[in-house]
Amino acid sequence: MRTVDQTIAIPTLDLFAFFEGHTQAWGVVQDWRGRVVRQFVVHIEGIVDHDKLTLEEVFDYADGERDFRRWKIRRDSSGGISGTANDIIGAAVGEINGNSLIWRYEMELESEGRRYLVTFDDRLWQVDDDTLINRTYIKKFGLTVAEVSLFMRRSGDYQP
Repeated sequence: MRTVDQTIAIPTLDLFAFFEGHTQAWGVVQDWRGRVVRQFVVHIEGIVDHDKLTLEEVFDYADGERDFRRWKIRRDSSGGISGTANDIIGAAVGEINGNSLIWRYEMELESEGRRYLVTFDDRLWQVDDDTLINRTYIKKFGLTVAEVSLFMRRSGDYQP
């Protein structure tokens, strides 16, 4: 068996630089038992204007549903990130540390005809210049009720 000694350079996450332009994402939602309950693709278009980042996200689910979210994100001088979106409650808050971002917000989700207030606890890691991994824990009353795994890849211009 041959071993390879390679050093992997871990990038410092710059959310604004990463998301400027088009990003493609693929993900799954798992229920609390670990069963995959949804699969989806996301087309993300990022626009940077000084300390503001706008993300326009189009979600295409395997069941044919389509959803849209527009994030308005700001950064502050201490490395903090905050943002609002058309379907979240209040503001999302986050903090970047090295190649990772912890990002939290509340949202009302519909399931089987009922609406539930849940908390999203996102953990994002930039693994190279063009790749970001997101693991989200969706919680109700502090208990994880679902998890989202999302793989994002910068891909240049997108023409729908």
